[in-house]
Amino acid sequence: MAQIPTANGLWGDDASVLTELGSRLAQERLNRNWSQARLATEAGISLSTLKRLEAGGSTQLSALIRVLRALGLLDNLDALIPQSGQSPLDALAMHGKPRRRASRQSTPQKSSSKQPWKWGDES
Repeated sequence: MAQIPTANGLWGDDASVLTELGSRLAQERLNRNWSQARLATEAGISLSTLKRLEAGGSTQLSALIRVLRALGLLDNLDALIPQSGQSPLDALAMHGKPRRRASRQSTPQKSSSKQPWKWGDES
């Protein structure tokens, strides 16, 4: 299972991160004294989708976006993946055009023999 860092720097699997995210959404909803039914209505999603999201289940990303928008938290996504600007030298080299592809990565040459490398003066 994929290991990803959580916001507080701890490592956890995907399920742990989803559970934490759902818990935080539920706590934010409760802080506003909203029922699940009200948040689901405000977000334009089904009640079962909201329950699944708060329980740490998998849902569509659009459901999360709608819930964040309804809670007024959508602007916080900017901290998740901040916009990165092009360096001035890269912009000059690209003539102001945005980069569209990653460069090809060189792969190490595979040795045809399974023998370890030797200096040549070794017997």
